[in-house]
Amino acid sequence: MKPKTILGLIAIIGFSSLLFFSFGKQVGGYMDFAEAAETEARAHVVGEWVLHDQARYDPAKNLFTFYMKDDKGEIRQVHYANTRPASFEEAEKLVVEGRLKGDIFAAEHILMKCPSKYNDERALQAGAERP
Repeated sequence: MKPKTILGLIAIIGFSSLLFFSFGKQVGGYMDFAEAAETEARAHVVGEWVLHDQARYDPAKNLFTFYMKDDKGEIRQVHYANTRPASFEEAEKLVVEGRLKGDIFAAEHILMKCPSKYNDERALQAGAERP
């Protein structure tokens, strides 16, 4: 083999290894708040919005804060460095992606599962089809 080919293969293998190990530490997957507290990896926590009267947006800091209960019942304050997402109030479930810093979950992204406007329609159709 030519020396340029060997150097190219070594560079590709080195870059691939670096990418693989770096990515593996960055994404921790889906977990609850307790599991996120045990690891330093970025986590996806599924839960629901609670303590509705304590959600606040601070325009001076561009910080939206709210409380979320994970699927195991643990409640944590979430800080999201952005405005309140549209349709946040209607969300059935939330997925926050970020890291736990002390007692506060610092969210980088918020995904929302909003109720479908077709749910009532489907329930009516299912009820009408039953004898």
